[in-house]
Amino acid sequence: MINRKAERWTGRLGVILAVAGSAIGLSSFLRFPTEAARYGGGTFMIPYLCALICCGIPLVWMEWAFGRYGGIWGRHNLPGIFDAVTRRPWGKYLGVLGLYAPFIIIVYYLYVESWTLGYTFYSAIGKFTYKSALPDTTYLFNHYLGIGGQVISLPIIGLVFLLITLALNFYILNRGEAGIDKFTTYAMPVFCLFSVGLMVYLFLTRSFHGVSIWRGLDYAWKPDLHALADPAIWLSATGQVLFTLSLGLGAVITYTSFLRKDDDVALSGLTSLSINELVEIVLAGTLVLPMAIIFFGPHATTATAQQHAFSLGFMTLPIIFGQLPHGDLLGALWFLLLFFSGLTASVSLMKPIVAFFEDELHWTRAKTSWILLVVTIAYLAPVVLLQKYGFLDEMDFWAVNIVLLVGALVETVIFIAVLGMARGWEGITTGARMHVPVIFKYILYITPIFLLGTLAWWAWMHALPKLMLTDLPATIAKADLPYRMIVTIASRVTMGLFLLLMLLAIRFAAARARARATELSLPTPTDEEVSSDVS
Repeated sequence: MINRKAERWTGRLGVILAVAGSAIGLSSFLRFPTEAARYGGGTFMIPYLCALICCGIPLVWMEWAFGRYGGIWGRHNLPGIFDAVTRRPWGKYLGVLGLYAPFIIIVYYLYVESWTLGYTFYSAIGKFTYKSALPDTTYLFNHYLGIGGQVISLPIIGLVFLLITLALNFYILNRGEAGIDKFTTYAMPVFCLFSVGLMVYLFLTRSFHGVSIWRGLDYAWKPDLHALADPAIWLSATGQVLFTLSLGLGAVITYTSFLRKDDDVALSGLTSLSINELVEIVLAGTLVLPMAIIFFGPHATTATAQQHAFSLGFMTLPIIFGQLPHGDLLGALWFLLLFFSGLTASVSLMKPIVAFFEDELHWTRAKTSWILLVVTIAYLAPVVLLQKYGFLDEMDFWAVNIVLLVGALVETVIFIAVLGMARGWEGITTGARMHVPVIFKYILYITPIFLLGTLAWWAWMHALPKLMLTDLPATIAKADLPYRMIVTIASRVTMGLFLLLMLLAIRFAAARARARATELSLPTPTDEEVSSDVS
């Protein structure tokens, strides 16, 4: 049996940095610029900010309150908390998204995380020292991933850093996060200050190769209102808000389930959100996207963003460091800090899964970690080998844009309709170190409408082309098109199988719980009955 009572946060700063650290990382500096470029830069920011107000802020407070309630009930995972709230057999199955979403994301997140470690090495050996006016970082990116003429990608150097990344993640997961939490307390501020320094340098330099930085900023922040009629941009922006704040997947709920019953959730939750959004909008929005426009141009930037998820930062940041004095050393340090930021996030994504098997099946941390490692490696094989044909991109689309929205929708409905708004609002305001604006009590009712409306609008306009594979990027070569279609179907089938596997795990845990309850309810045999049985 796991002794959960001993697992408590020692201070408010610890949980704030842990939750913020689980959000800040690859999503802020790599995925956000790529998604923004894919949908027109400044145009993307309008639905992004709408989703932040209607979904991000209320969901942060809701999940912090939900997590604290779960800890009071002795449950630290989403299936367990939903089971306790609904008191119905179907409740725990709705919580499957709190296992499924983090697992699907962690599989490809670990691979992308390993790219940052590889780029640390690339920078350290001088690959970021460019002599030409416009370096071919597309070649550097494709070479690292092993994307070439062959059908199967087998990036040897990429595999080496992936194995190192896996070893570090599961070592930390198995031994506990105390060390990485202490490191993050110092590394996160250094990383943010480093990024601020880069931003200041860009503004002081003002132009690169005769192109003003204001041109890039103009694209990054100037909206095209006509593009807002496409529901795809609203779906993507909402998914990005949920992904960057680790909402809808159970990670925040698991972390906050170790709060005490009177601990603040209002100010702490808002602080963690503010730290993440400051990094994502101000720093990442000023560094990666404008520089991509300057060096590649708007059309090439958009085309690049449509081809690969997370790609834009890996093609843009080496150029920035290539312009700096001692750029190789600075680039190596920056990507290393980004790697550790991603490491904090990836470990936090695995926490809900580990918590489920510890709490519901009473497995040890070591047993859970080893089984999770084996399953993750098995799933990583097609992600790595079929990267060229979008296996990773397909996982990213469905996990972030669909599963997270559905998960957030289910959480909100249960919070409002089952737990009850009166009790839910009490959970948000109890112990609060700030005045929570009453308007957010009513915005919480808007949140499920916003989520459901976004999903329904996208499904009406884009679901059929997406399912029928008629919306594949026009940049795909004709020779690669059959492979892309096969890989896309394979990716969806694999995700479906793992959803079924998670549901079976919940069913197995429920059966074990009933069996244990039956054993505990059996009457204790008397001495005479025991003697009779022995004879």
